[in-house]
Amino acid sequence: MIGRLFKLLFILAVLAGIGLVAYAYSGMMQPPTREITRPVDLNVD
Repeated sequence: MIGRLFKLLFILAVLAGIGLVAYAYSGMMQPPTREITRPVDLNVD
């Protein structure tokens, strides 16, 4: 009985990992990008 439970949990964990990798590669996890420009002072004497 306990062995079946561990086997089921292991299979669910593997499927969750595969689903996470597939979701990440689908492009839906990309952060929004935008261009940021900031002036930089270089204290050159």
